Amino acid sequence: QAQLVESGGGLVQSGGSLRLACAPSGRTFRNYGMAWFRQAPGMGREFVAAISWSGRTDFYRDSVKGRFTISRDDANDRLYLQMNNIQPEDAAVYYCAAEQISHGAILSVYAESYYFGQGTQVTVSS
Repeated sequence: QAQLVESGGGLVQSGGSLRLACAPSGRTFRNYGMAWFRQAPGMGREFVAAISWSGRTDFYRDSVKGRFTISRDDANDRLYLQMNNIQPEDAAVYYCAAEQISHGAILSVYAESYYFGQGTQVTVSS
């Protein structure tokens, strides 16, 4: 069964940086739009960033613009989220996600459009 495996989470000081990574297991997602979502305790899962299957288009939720960067390395089948100037409100479980349809023309911000990994915890100390 295909899986998405996240890594790179951990404890970081406010203002610090982390780089999350995602690797597929069991299949490739090279032709699929990819995204990162997050979920804080007691909250719903929210969209963070997405990148198109071609890598030419990306977009972000407003609160992370200018601080987070999503990227993909299709040669190695990896998805990344570079997180800079991390703030306490960024603390959450971060999930890698792959669109359910390949070569999608429009990236979705809705969780229903994606397959998810198991998540990696990001904890922020102030």
